[in-house]
Amino acid sequence: MATFTFDHIHLRPPDPEATATFYEKMFDAEIVRSAPNGQPRIDIKVGGANIFVAPVTPDQGVAAPPESPYQGLDHFGLEVSDIDDKVAEMKEKGAAFTMEPTTIRPGTRFAFLRGPEGVSIELLERTPV
Repeated sequence: MATFTFDHIHLRPPDPEATATFYEKMFDAEIVRSAPNGQPRIDIKVGGANIFVAPVTPDQGVAAPPESPYQGLDHFGLEVSDIDDKVAEMKEKGAAFTMEPTTIRPGTRFAFLRGPEGVSIELLERTPV
């Protein structure tokens, strides 16, 4: 039987450098730049996950990002400790939160922020109850 493991998220922003800078600034992500086959590529490593960033150019006819909420992939989540402190720190860095830290059940708090191109990112803190 096949085994599946998470590999990556793929983002297609018009400004890959700005996107990489956001993830590096907000999440202390590792940015890996390369040029396979002579084509610039940016990979972001955060929370054990890979985020591949491919540029979008006007001639590609790519649709604009949808406004949340919408059907399909809605957001991705990152687990964090001390969510209240992390949210305050990220706000100081300029992060725009669409939902402040909220307790949804004992031991589980979450918040949402808006990333580049409208990507919705959840911060999630789980503590034993």
